[in-house]
Amino acid sequence: MGFFSWILFGALAGWAANLVVGGRDRQRQGCLISVLVGVVGAALGGLIYRLATGEEKTFAFDFASFGVAVLGAIVLLGVLRLVERSRH
Repeated sequence: MGFFSWILFGALAGWAANLVVGGRDRQRQGCLISVLVGVVGAALGGLIYRLATGEEKTFAFDFASFGVAVLGAIVLLGVLRLVERSRH
């Protein structure tokens, strides 16, 4: 995928993960953060996929790739929220 495709894909994955995780931070998360969470979550999801299956996941605009990216973004948001809670 190209650079702008990753941004769009990341924004959608980050937005979907934020809807699933929810919480009070949902309204404060802006578009840039959603893109970053989605792109990093896609990379994390790909790593988790590789560790679980032994196969490398190549990302394209399909539902399987979107699912892996959203699951990775959900894991990332969960970890970030646990870290934030432990600081308070």
